[in-house]
Amino acid sequence: MDDNKTNKNFDLEERTAKFGEEIIKFCRSINQDIITKPIINQIIRSGTSVGANYCEANGASSKKDFRNKIHICKKEIQETKHWLRMISTAVPNKKENSRKLWQEAQELTLIFGKIVSSLKN
Repeated sequence: MDDNKTNKNFDLEERTAKFGEEIIKFCRSINQDIITKPIINQIIRSGTSVGANYCEANGASSKKDFRNKIHICKKEIQETKHWLRMISTAVPNKKENSRKLWQEAQELTLIFGKIVSSLKN
C-alpha cells in the first residue's frame, strides 16, 4: 500500500517536472519583444515553480507544512494558466501550443485542488 502512495507521489513529481520543461521549451520558441518578454518571465517563474514546490511538499516536516506547499502549487499553476492566456493573445500563432499547456495546467489545478480538499477533511 505504501508503494502505491510512493508511486503516485513520484508520478506527480515527474509530471510537474515535465510540465516545467515543456514551459521552458515553449517560452524559448517565442520571439521576445516589449510585450512578450515580461509575460515569458512570469510564465517561466510560475510554471517551473510548481514542480519545485511539489518536491518541497513531499519533504514537508508536518501535515500543515505539506498543506501549505500544496496550496502554493495550486496557486502557481493557476497563475500559469493566466499567463498562458495572455501569451496566446500576445502571440496568436502560439495559441495552439499555449492551449495544450493550459490544458495540462488545468488538470494539475484539479489534482492540487483535490489534494487540498482531502487534507481539510
